[in-house]
Parts: sequence; C-alpha cells; structure tokens
Amino acid sequence: MRISVFASQALLTGLGFAFTHPGLLHTGADFERVVAKVKANSEPWKTGWTILTSNSHASATYKASPQATVIRGTCDGCASENYSKLFNDAAAAYALALRWKISGDTSFADTGKSILDAWASTLKVINGTSDKFLASGIYGYQLANAAEVLRSYSGWPASNFNALSTMLVSVFYPMNHAFLVNHNGATIDHYWANWDLANIATMQAIGVLSDNQTMYNEAVNYFKTGAGNGALPKAIWKLYTESGSTKGLGQNQEAGRDQGHATLDFSLLGVIAQQSYNQGDDLFGYLSNRILAGSEYCAKYNVNKTVPYATYTNSDVTQTIISNASRGTVRPAWELLYAHYSSLKGLNASWTGKMRDYVVEQSGGAEGGGGNYGSTSGGFDQLGYGTLMYRLDA
Repeated sequence: MRISVFASQALLTGLGFAFTHPGLLHTGADFERVVAKVKANSEPWKTGWTILTSNSHASATYKASPQATVIRGTCDGCASENYSKLFNDAAAAYALALRWKISGDTSFADTGKSILDAWASTLKVINGTSDKFLASGIYGYQLANAAEVLRSYSGWPASNFNALSTMLVSVFYPMNHAFLVNHNGATIDHYWANWDLANIATMQAIGVLSDNQTMYNEAVNYFKTGAGNGALPKAIWKLYTESGSTKGLGQNQEAGRDQGHATLDFSLLGVIAQQSYNQGDDLFGYLSNRILAGSEYCAKYNVNKTVPYATYTNSDVTQTIISNASRGTVRPAWELLYAHYSSLKGLNASWTGKMRDYVVEQSGGAEGGGGNYGSTSGGFDQLGYGTLMYRLDA
C-alpha cells in the first residue's frame, strides 16, 4: 500500500521525539517486579509464569510463517485467507519476548527476533474485505509490543529492529490512518467501536516504537475527539449512577450487539490506556475515569448481573435491549484494568474485579495468552498473560 501524503509528513515531522523505552504495555519497572515475583514463587505470578512457559507459542523451537500478502476476509481476486499465520506469529513473538525478559534465557529472544525479522523482510500488503482493517489494527500493536520488549536485546541488531519498525510504518500505519479518516467509504457511525479502537492502538504503538510524536499524537487525539465510534465519548456513550452506590456505570457502544465484541472493546481500551500511561499520558483518567465506568458496566453484565440500558441507534441499527449473546465471554483483558484502577489508584472497580476473577478461574488460575483460548482469531485478539504482567499486590 502506498503511503499517503499525510502519512509521509507524519513520518518526517514526528521523528526524533524521546519516548520512554520500554514503554508500550510494559516498562522496565514492570519487568523488575515480575522477575522478583517469579523468582520468589509467589502466587498468582507463579501460575501465570507456568501458563506462559507451557504455551507452545512460547517455545524456543517455534517456527514463523511469514507471508508477503496477508488476507483477512474473502474477496474477489484475493487468495485464500491466511491471516492466522500473522496472529499466531505475533502471539509467539510476544510470548517469547516475555519469556526471555523474565528468565534471561537468550534462546527465547533469538526465536522471537527471528519471527519479527521474517515478517519485516516479507510482509508487503494486507488485503481482503473490509476485515483487512481489523488485521491492520489488531496485529500491528501486537507486533509492536513484541518488538518494544526485544529492542533491548543485544543479539538483535539495530538494522533488524529498524527493518521491523519500517515495515510497521509502511504497511500498518497507512491503513490505520486511512481507516480512521475514511472508514472504508462508509458513514461515520457504520463501523463498531472495536474497529476504530484496534487501529488507534496500532497507530499509537507504532508511534512509540518508532519515536514518532506526530503519529502518537494522531492516535491519542482521535481517541479523545475523533468522529468515529472508537473515540471514547462514543465508545462509552451513556453514563449511569449504580443503584445504591456512587459508582458510575458506562454503557458501551457494542452492548446491544453481543458480549463477545463488547468485551473486545475493553481489551482494546486497556491497551490504548496502558500504552499512553507508560508514556506519561493518563488516558485511564480521561473524562473522569470513563473507561472504568464502561468496564464496570460491561463486567457487571458479564458476571450475570442486571445493568441499565438505553436504546442505541445509529445509521444501521436500533437496539432496544442489551444483548445476551456470548454473555460471559472469557477474554484475558481484565487484570490490566483492575490493576490500574483498584490496585494502583485505589478506585472502586469491584465488578471489574469480579470479571477478572471469573476469567482467571476459567483460565486455570491466571490469564493465558494467544493459543490458550482456542485456535480461531477471537482467542488471539489480545496478547494476554495479564496475571503475570499486571497483577499488583493488594
């Protein structure tokens, strides 16, 4: 895909800003904390570590399957869908990066960097139906996070890191930008919130990885004031006060669609907020902790409690009731949210905590990662391993 004039300007004008590294989903202090917990055999970090090391994606013998063209969505003239190659390899690169950073065993870093090197030198195009913009969103931030962890590995030459960063800038970023600006030619409210959120997460992550302040700002500004459904005031659009409590609840844009996608929204919201927080921008607190209000609403409903609901209408749908489809969906997304709001900031996040505990129980004692939640794309929508990486002492 050719880079737009705007994208070209972003690449040129934003370079050189000093971001904190590592500084996407995890910081150096995070790794120090996790290493200490694992070495001490403290629970639940020990179980989280066991789940990571038992996942085949975290094996030093893992083999990458890079593709020159990734296809998501069957379209006329397209080859067969092959995007599973990308989401499996992205999950593996991240898992291996964590395993190296926590254990110090460079065999895992070597395998992780080989995955990133293979995709950096091979991937040229992401194609398919409109679903190609899901691929450009979900898998871009995942590759960037793996690279951000591995960037300090002395066995990964700077030229190879730069090749991976350049591929993300030239293949993923133009799609992120094009989608947020044009929405594939659709009306502005046609695409559900998760489409915007995924592309915001990747644009933001690539901005940090490549030290491009302009790109990072574009993502954050859209999150705050963009026109699409992924902008925070639209993604969590209706606020309530919980009966018998001063706690806020926030109805999210996909609540009337199904709970699989509703919970995906909070996986992505957590990524966006965490990536900015580690750069000194508190999107968790933006609009009076709006993400927390939405998390409490979604979590409360998905642990089988009743929540208020207002009819949602856009140019395509009118949804008069909250959807119970896929209610109780298990996504490894809630450790991050609960750790920040409750453990770190001391705010009331009780429903988010109950959802976290439910997911942990269903996952065998700690959140897993890609490969622990089935072989289809939904199991790879989030990087996971949240109990290991985000759990904080009470």
